Amino acid sequence: MSHFLGIDVGTGSARAGVFDHTGTLLASAKRDIEVWREAGDIVEQSSNDIWRAVCAATREAVAQSGVAPEAIAGIGFDATCSLVVRDRQGGQLSVSTTGDKRWDTIVWLDHRAIAEADECTASGHAVLNYVGGVMSPEMATPKLMWLKRNLPETWNEAGYLFDLTDFLTWQATGSLARSQCTLTAKWTYLAHEEAGWRRDFFALVGLGDLFEHGNLPEKASPVGAYIGQLTAQAAAELGLSEKCRVGAGVIDAYAGALGVLGGFAGDQQDIGRHLALIAGTSSCVMAMSPDPQPFAGVWGPYYGAALPRLWLSEGGQSATGALLDHIIRWHGAGGEPDAAMHAKIARRVAELRATEGDNLAARLHVLPDFHGNRSPLADPHAVGVVSGLTLDSSFDSLCKLYWRTAVGIALGVRHVLEALNENGYLIDTLHVTGGHTKNPLLMELYADATGCTVIEPLADEAVLLGTGMIAATAAGLFPDLNAACLAMQQGGRTRASNPKSSGRFDRDYKVFLEMHRQRRMLDAIR
Repeated sequence: MSHFLGIDVGTGSARAGVFDHTGTLLASAKRDIEVWREAGDIVEQSSNDIWRAVCAATREAVAQSGVAPEAIAGIGFDATCSLVVRDRQGGQLSVSTTGDKRWDTIVWLDHRAIAEADECTASGHAVLNYVGGVMSPEMATPKLMWLKRNLPETWNEAGYLFDLTDFLTWQATGSLARSQCTLTAKWTYLAHEEAGWRRDFFALVGLGDLFEHGNLPEKASPVGAYIGQLTAQAAAELGLSEKCRVGAGVIDAYAGALGVLGGFAGDQQDIGRHLALIAGTSSCVMAMSPDPQPFAGVWGPYYGAALPRLWLSEGGQSATGALLDHIIRWHGAGGEPDAAMHAKIARRVAELRATEGDNLAARLHVLPDFHGNRSPLADPHAVGVVSGLTLDSSFDSLCKLYWRTAVGIALGVRHVLEALNENGYLIDTLHVTGGHTKNPLLMELYADATGCTVIEPLADEAVLLGTGMIAATAAGLFPDLNAACLAMQQGGRTRASNPKSSGRFDRDYKVFLEMHRQRRMLDAIR
């Protein structure tokens, strides 16, 4: 049993990858997941549908790899930080106002609980010191508050409450263990303290009965810790052996951080120079250090949420790839934002830049907070701004707007970087993984607009690689997660920033900051 399976559940699909002990990806497969949307920023999924997709992707990946199913020694799971609700018998419970039990999962990007998040922030409780001072509607507590208030029947019947990653390990093993990553990053569990749960906080926000409905453990399980073997049913559904061992998983972006920063696991002092940028539908940035670096506007610091004994600070942008898709749909010359359309726009932008140079759409500016500002402002109420529009509705005008939106996204990363470096970090290198690596405009901008060296991982699937490292640790091949990360890391390609671009983007960044200021002024007018 010398091979490992990494399973990544994103917003729209589940992927499975088969790895060997060196971290080489032998085969992968993907299955789509159904997403249900309603008015009011409501986004839901079915945990049964997610598990179906996981099983189908796993069977195909193992078949393509040529590895015998009984040779798969371990599984690692990662998933979005979505909330799964099950009844006391383990059956599905509706989180939907429609009452449809199929929709038992509140997706991470669902913002129905924004008022509840504001209440958590207003409480001033000490747990807020470890979420950047502001509670996000993407975290578990506000969603649970909303559920109890608006769907009391569901709340009364609830017997299991899971972050999606922990649901998957429960479905696979029957274990009620919860990951230190999920609980620390999204459930206000304080992993650095002897008593991790602050029950007084839950009582303060009306969730004093949380532990009666959640089946939550007193202690979280460290990332990669062995939590159980596959049950007979799960082994049959996945097409694997019951001897296969399962490790405590991570949120999807944290798997990406392991995949790109795992090579620095043995260098606790130098790891603080490196930032993981996991960029797809949204973007997460993650920095790690041996000491906590708390400050407002960046989530954390979280103890042991990725690598053991390290503190992690998480920032990011709530809509990046999703914003570029939105721009394409929104514009009269756009259409379906598929890969072909993105590539067509990128080619035309390159042609326009060759003709017009750095002045391409220089008066067009985009503040990319169309789905709130995750960091460093931590303002879920923030909105996007576009300045400099004309009556031009041609395809070229779409390309210019797309280009300047990409500039705004890169400047948002610079904004987070500056906040991190002003509060104890010395970051000069970005490790980028996710869908943005396929966008040449963004990859260029991440180097030039931030002034950082950019590393693109050689591993095609750095997020899957991170879960593969977890799987190998759980299987016992390596003594700990650090050793697995060092042995399985794949390195990357380097892109240096262009020093000639710094002046141009310095001006754009000044405009970017001024747009933030002006937006706040407009909001303050009564």
